[in-house]
Amino acid sequence: MSGILYIVSTPIGNLEDITLRALRILKEVDLIAAEDTRRTKGLLTHYGISKPLTSYFSHNEKEKGEYLLNKLKDGKNIAIVSDAGTPGISDPAYYLIRLAMNNDIKVHPVPGPTGVIAALSTAGLPTDRFIFEGFLPRKAGKRHKRLESFINEERTVIIYESPYRIITTLQEIKDILGNRFVAIVRELTKIHEEVIRGTLDEVIQKLKGRAIKGEIILVISCAEF
Repeated sequence: MSGILYIVSTPIGNLEDITLRALRILKEVDLIAAEDTRRTKGLLTHYGISKPLTSYFSHNEKEKGEYLLNKLKDGKNIAIVSDAGTPGISDPAYYLIRLAMNNDIKVHPVPGPTGVIAALSTAGLPTDRFIFEGFLPRKAGKRHKRLESFINEERTVIIYESPYRIITTLQEIKDILGNRFVAIVRELTKIHEEVIRGTLDEVIQKLKGRAIKGEIILVISCAEF
């Protein structure tokens, strides 16, 4: 019989945010495929788990995907984990999941933390309808076109952004969408967790002249908010 591919969510910061089921699965599987083996090793060590690790990331997804598929066909159970949060959200797990499904391999989710939902829950913006856009395109033309698609958007918009580009991005959003209400959610569940809420003008003013570090999730109000 073929093995099972487990999609295991791991903490986005605070190591206490892992489920009992996730810990059990990580202890029981034959192999763990990790986006960053060093980071995952730290998590496993913290919980006294010793399992073989193999790297699986965006630049080796096809080659390593075939390797992992063969392991699954041989009856090995595999857990795939990302750097943080839920695999498949802005990371290459999608390719392996599709590969497994196309070969009649069972795929089981092991739910847990995800930065997108955690940011939305604390932003203070409508949560009944929302869209997640990942990172905006790097090229200015494509980025502006993407932002223009939000002009009449009726749902809350969530994007990822680098701390090095956040002020520029906020200014671009204001130029295209107007002075929307936004929430900057930074370093979720970590020591320096911070949420900055307000209009774009207000948030830009708060960020000017200060060092901005850590992972950022930007939550943008809909057109009618």
